[in-house]
Amino acid sequence: MIKKVLIANRGEIAVRIARTCREMGIATAAVYSDVDRNALHVQVCDEEIAIGGETAAESYLVQEKILKAAKETGADAIHPGYGFLSENPTFAEKVKASGFIWIGPPAQAIRVMGSKTEARRLMKAAKVPVVPGSEGVLRNSKKAVAFAKEAGLPILLKASAGGGGKGMRVVREMDQVAPAYDAAKREATAAFGDGSIYAEKFIEEPRHIEVQIMADLHGNVIHLGERECSLQRRHQKLVEESPSPSVSPETRQRLGETAVMAAKACGYENAGTIEYLMDKNGEFYFLEMNTRLQVEHPVTEEVTGMDLVRMQLRVASGEPLSISQNEIQQRGHAIEVRIYAEDVRGGFLPSTGKLDRLRPPIGPGIREDAGLTEGMEVSRFYDPMISKLIVHAENRDAAIQRMIRALAEYQVSGLRTTIPICHYIVSSKEFATGEFHTGIVEALYAERSQQLLAKPLLDEEMIAAAIARALHGAMPQAVNGTNGHQTLKTSIWKRDGRERSHRHLPRRS
Repeated sequence: MIKKVLIANRGEIAVRIARTCREMGIATAAVYSDVDRNALHVQVCDEEIAIGGETAAESYLVQEKILKAAKETGADAIHPGYGFLSENPTFAEKVKASGFIWIGPPAQAIRVMGSKTEARRLMKAAKVPVVPGSEGVLRNSKKAVAFAKEAGLPILLKASAGGGGKGMRVVREMDQVAPAYDAAKREATAAFGDGSIYAEKFIEEPRHIEVQIMADLHGNVIHLGERECSLQRRHQKLVEESPSPSVSPETRQRLGETAVMAAKACGYENAGTIEYLMDKNGEFYFLEMNTRLQVEHPVTEEVTGMDLVRMQLRVASGEPLSISQNEIQQRGHAIEVRIYAEDVRGGFLPSTGKLDRLRPPIGPGIREDAGLTEGMEVSRFYDPMISKLIVHAENRDAAIQRMIRALAEYQVSGLRTTIPICHYIVSSKEFATGEFHTGIVEALYAERSQQLLAKPLLDEEMIAAAIARALHGAMPQAVNGTNGHQTLKTSIWKRDGRERSHRHLPRRS
């Protein structure tokens, strides 16, 4: 078994990994930049080592600094978490070449599945359904136009490397194909250093479904059910849940079996996620593979009762999987929302500064994975996530009500956050019925934001209120709280035809 892990990450995921290691009796070492000297992940690890710099490029992304830190702390394994170096095949190779255990998949699997064109080729060969698309990258805009004429519009131009919506364009008019190709290529080059672009047939109003898999070093692969990840803005997920309300038992079985096929096709080991797009008819297509632990992994843990980090550590230590596919059962329903320090009124720009007050909700079935505590600062140098709020209940309706209650009790001051917009999304009729797709949040925001942003006194809650009105017809009113704070008051909540009593969101400065 692994004896000491160097956690090559920061924030809530580093804290999450450290806590499981402590439960298993595994020592931990944290790395930290100059900005993170007093960070929570530094405090929860057994020891820490400075790697200098302020930005990620000066610290957490410098491979030599991470490897040197691992040697100096006497670690025998490195866990990359997610983001930073977690999907860098060269780093994975260096870790193993330096004599450390790499808590992740083989470098070759990362490399192949990290290339969308190579991944598509491999999945097609393995009989995994893929969205109709170009054969390899498109060398120039003329090739893109030719594909659009052959496949028919709309099409989706995508960067072969990277993700997160960078280098991605939906094209609905033929005369826009060439300009969109050029723009996607420029953006992909700037973001990933690779301007390779390929194209797919664009699926209208799809759902984003993903399946968690785990593979050991002995050829055993299992899946742990699916997650619904369709509620996104600019291809960044806001709300995730498991199981998906749109997936039938038959489709669930096919999704899982296909995910296992995909993992075996690339010689996968450790934790990974197969992502799919699902159309209105319930047909699903391979989108990509995330060769790491996912941000939303807690909802899978809650419904399966498994600790995915614990499983990662045991697999990396050479142990076979301790559970078979037919032993895995899903119990109840889990929902996760991501709490970001972002100014919704300002277009979801980061809201940096000190967290004067941070009081997460408590109670049955509530879990918070956080990387910050009260009094700490959200830095402009890193992702502005404050925490992930997860609830679990006996069924989906109960989980929704628990999340509504938890978000209403979540208290933050000093910064603007995404709490209000998350509250209204999970309170909406569309969310309650499960009738949504990947574009719904974006569409509602685009429809209302210009009108609302023209009013200078509007707070983030008021934009969330407008989205709420569009979603379920209830228009909140802003009323003055004590000390000049604004409190959001909703007169009537309606869901499934039932009226709800008045609710108040916590005061925020």
